[in-house]
Order: sequence, then structure tokens, then C-alpha cells
Amino acid sequence: MKRMSPARTLTAGALLCAVGASLAVAAPATADPRPGLIPGDLLVSRLHYTGAPDLITPGVTVLPTGATAIADGSYEHVWDNATVDANFGVTAPISLDQLTTSGAAVNTTAVPTGAPGSSSTGHDVLSGSFSSKSEGALNLSTGGSAVTFMGYVSPSNVLDASNGNTPGVFDPTNPDAQSVYRGVGQLDANGRFSFTSTNAYSGDNGRAAILDESTGKYYAAGNSNNGEGTATPGVIYGTGAQLITPAGTPQQAQQPGQPTPVGGFGVTQLDVTKADKLGKDTNFAAVAIHDGVVYYTKGSGSNGVDTVYFVDTTGTACPTGVGTPVPGAATPATPDAVDPVTGEPAHNMCVLAGFPTALAKSIKTPEVGGPQNSTAFGALWFANDTTLYVADAGNGTDTFSGGSYTAAAAQSLAGIQKWSLVGGSWKYDYTLQSGLGLGTPYTVAGLPTGTNPLTGVPWTPAVDGIKNFTGKVNADGSVSLYGVTTSIGGVSDYGANANKLVTVTDQLTAGTVPSTATFHTLRTAAAGDVYRGVSFTPGS
Repeated sequence: MKRMSPARTLTAGALLCAVGASLAVAAPATADPRPGLIPGDLLVSRLHYTGAPDLITPGVTVLPTGATAIADGSYEHVWDNATVDANFGVTAPISLDQLTTSGAAVNTTAVPTGAPGSSSTGHDVLSGSFSSKSEGALNLSTGGSAVTFMGYVSPSNVLDASNGNTPGVFDPTNPDAQSVYRGVGQLDANGRFSFTSTNAYSGDNGRAAILDESTGKYYAAGNSNNGEGTATPGVIYGTGAQLITPAGTPQQAQQPGQPTPVGGFGVTQLDVTKADKLGKDTNFAAVAIHDGVVYYTKGSGSNGVDTVYFVDTTGTACPTGVGTPVPGAATPATPDAVDPVTGEPAHNMCVLAGFPTALAKSIKTPEVGGPQNSTAFGALWFANDTTLYVADAGNGTDTFSGGSYTAAAAQSLAGIQKWSLVGGSWKYDYTLQSGLGLGTPYTVAGLPTGTNPLTGVPWTPAVDGIKNFTGKVNADGSVSLYGVTTSIGGVSDYGANANKLVTVTDQLTAGTVPSTATFHTLRTAAAGDVYRGVSFTPGS
């Protein structure tokens, strides 16, 4: 466990005594107040930073990794501590904002914090890591009855919880020795929460989960392993694609077992002779289910392939590692087999034919080579059996010159990509990005002006791409897409920037970008808030 400073810093180990602390959540104004969850509205996950300057004392507070803090707990400067602690993060309460599709605020549902008077069941609690742009996705269940998301079984204002071990999967080489369960949160159409704790994703984060109503299981995406080696089997089979059974009981009554993977992939399934380190090829970003098939994307890390995958339950879809799902294949309902010695899951996943197959470590310039060199895939959504939209979160490069983040502005793949199934393989059509303002700084009230001395770029952030999104096909053949942006610049950890909720309208049958397909901003988060995921409300 980390050493404590005189400041009022919380550790995950202090959960039971800390959940009663008052955790104020700033809710947006409800200009169009209506009770309950309205089918057809949007639901947006929002984290609100509740730390105060005295959360951390510079030069005194010792962070969980042993580094001494260099900045206090104020929103604009707390992220400076990431320069001395690569694991730095602060947990924050999650709110689910209900909005109309035009962006008007309806109401806000606070995810239980465990505090007295909250909407907790017993002492249920789930928080997010404020600066982690890879997490917080919302997914509507396959039958539309519930929305699911992932977080940490931890109160707010805990430092570095996102890189701690889970209680049941302890990696002795992890420099962050805290123990924090990850959890799946579920909100049903009646506004009721339920939570399921898991030992998966030890050392890193669960990023997304979706409920399949035919199997009654959660299918989760994320990453594990913050240590120096792979000697802990649970770290290997507790990463990537996970199968989680809803607990059905309050968190305090739950006793999570070992993680249960639903799939595995290795680069040796392709024409590659040298395997990556165990557990590194399935650093998954997002999950979706279409026609009973479970799909995943990978968009970060130097190992594996940044691409789109699916779980093959037939064993026949991809003899060479690449293929398309077998029609009528069953949805996986039982865990994947695991090597009892190494912990590696059996290789039952395939690259979706037509999507990139180049190794991530071999791609030096992502934009060169077009869609085959996309490296920042996020959420994915099927408009129909032959039309697939995939988010690209951007290259994260903050080169600034002449009033613009030039590398971000030059991107051709960041935004939402459209792909079509042609002749048994998926073909890239185009990227929707007009109107996003890639690389163009936008002002966030409450941040300093001028240049951030730690990053050397302005305090004004810019859009870099889109991480999470959802969509719907309209009766007139148009497609409405709603996304959450990523950013560069601004505060010292770019994931902590106030970002945007945006929308664009595409045409389902278009083979080139429609002239009218321009993004519009529905809402921009305030300083101290971040948007993470977007879906339609349960019951939609």
C-alpha cells in the first residue's frame, strides 16, 4: 500500500471508511426537465473532478509508486504529477447525463458513490479515473433494456487506483501495490443500478462492457499488467476479452473469483514467427455484439495488431488468423480455455477480413498507407450487416505551430471511419471528420492562458479524434452518429481536458463523404469535467 502524507489523500485500502465522505457532483442545468429515462434520448457518461488543492501537498505527499508529488490537487495543476509518476490518476464520481439528440439537458443520474443519502444499494460504489480517456464507454444491451459501463470499486479522490492490482490477481512486480476491484455498472430502463465486481484487468483498466440478453453475460474489453514481467497467470488470462457473469447481489456480498477470458489472440496466428510477450496482443479498446457475434477493437500499445477482431466459436472462420464470422455461429457463453502453466487463453479470435493486419510495432507513420495503418481504433457500431462505423481517436501528437496543432490537423483517418462489406471482405470507404476542428484550439473557461510550462504547448486544447460513439439509422436512409472527442494540449495529462460531445449525419448508402456530413458540437464540457461514453437510453 502507498505511504500516506499529512494531506487528506485517500487510498483504495481506505474504501470502507472513506465511502461515507461527501462527494459533490456538479450536474448540468436541466433546461428541459423530465422525470425518468426517456427512450430515444442520449445518455452520456461524465466524470467530475472533486479534488481540492489540499488533496496533495507538493514536496510532501508520497504517491503510490514512491515518487514525491510536485503539484497540489487543483484541477489545472494536479496532472503535472504525471511527470514524476507514470501511473498518476485520481478517481472521480461518474454521472450519466440524459440529453435530447439535439444536446438539450434533461436530467442527470449519479452513479452510486456509497456515501450516505446517495442512490447506493448497501455500500455499492463505482468511480472512474478522471484522466483516463480509454475508459467510461457506454453500451446499450443487445435487447436495449440496459446500459453498461466499467469503473473501479473505489471512492473518489484515490490516487493511482487505475494501475493498482485487483485483490485476486496480485502482481508483485507492479509498482502500484494497491488492491482495487474493477467493476461493471448496469443501469436499467427503470433507473435501477446493479454492480458486479471483478478481478480482471489487474494493473490497468476495464474500458467497456456490454450485456448480451440471450446469454445473460457481460462481455468486457480492457487491459491488464502494470508490472515488469508476465509470471502471474491471472494477469495474462485476466486481460483483453473477458466474460463476466452479473453478480445479482450488493458489492459487499460479492466474492469475485478468478477472471474468465472469452477469447484470445496472438500474432503467430498471422504469418509471424516470433510471438509477443504474453497478454500484450489483446489490449482491447472497445466491444460490440452484432448478430450474436462479439467484436473487439485494439487501438494502442506497441504489441499486437491495431485492428478489429471477432470471437470465432466455430473454430473454422480464420485458419490463417483473418476471416469473417460463420453465419449462425453461436454467441460464446462459456470461458475460453486457458494454458494452466502460462495463463494464455486459447487463440479463438480472428482479425476481421479487410481490416489492418500490420504489426503495431512496424507502423512508424500511422497516416502513411491509409486505413491499413490506422492505429487508434476505438468504439465500433454496425448500421447493418454490411455497414460498419469505427472510431479513430487520433495520433496524440501535440506538435504546435502557427496557432494550430499541426500533426492533429493533418490527420486523414481521425474521426469516425465508414467501412462496407464487399465480396466477403471489409473495405474502407471514408472518414467523417469535417467540422471536428482537428488541431484547432478551443477555449475552456477556468484554465490559465498562454503556454503550459510543462508541455510547452497552449493551455487551449484541440480535438484529436473520437474515442466512443453510437448511432442510429433513420427512416429516410440517413445515419445519425453521436461521439465523444479526444484532445491534445491543455492540462498536462491530455486525457483530463474538457472535451466535446459532437454529432454528424451520414447517408447509409454513400460511397464517398456526403457534402452535408459535417460535425456539430452539441456540448463542450466545463473545466473539471470530461465526457467519456455515449449511448441511447435503456428502453430505446
